[in-house]
Amino acid sequence: METVGTAVGALPRPGLRERKKQRTRDALVRAALELFATRGYERTTVDDIAAAVDVSQRTFFRYFASKEEVAFFVPRLAESRVVEAVRGRPAGEAPLEALRRAVLDSWDDITEAVEQLVPLELHLRVYRVIESTPALLAAHLRRATELEEELARIVAVREGLDVDADPRPRILVAAFGGVVRVAERRWSAGDDFSAAAMRDLMTVCLDLVGPALAGNWRTS
Repeated sequence: METVGTAVGALPRPGLRERKKQRTRDALVRAALELFATRGYERTTVDDIAAAVDVSQRTFFRYFASKEEVAFFVPRLAESRVVEAVRGRPAGEAPLEALRRAVLDSWDDITEAVEQLVPLELHLRVYRVIESTPALLAAHLRRATELEEELARIVAVREGLDVDADPRPRILVAAFGGVVRVAERRWSAGDDFSAAAMRDLMTVCLDLVGPALAGNWRTS
């Protein structure tokens, strides 16, 4: 059994067994995303993914319950970073600004975390696969609803509210999620598929939330 010395307060380094398991998991993710991006999600089988990593189908299912789960592994990682960023925003910050800053201020950290798993370009290509594959888009929207509920509860706790008695946290997060979806759709339909382009669109759309909700759109 491998032992690794650590400094006081430092997280212990994973043992050899855990590192091997992580490498296998990461290899399955990379292989799956590459196949989804080149062949398409529906034309890729679990056997194809396992064969690309030279493991058995049984090994694949030790790590992932389905193709869908591996397709969303990286987006779920990004979502978890956003959730933690919202929890970490200053207590006195207004709810909408806390959500906005959580997304924009954690962008670089999320990008770095993604790049530790897969090339960013591949992640973005697969995002377009998700948008264009009905089964994946439906799953993506279901998860978006779950994420909104999680964020609404975090906002309610921050503001000292009962999320089931006061509708404002859910209203705010639903509006915020809609803005994110608008930015995602505009990016997916555009010509620049870079992460910088997505961030710029996200910034523009988030900056328009207040004026769009409270402003008078008519001009004299």
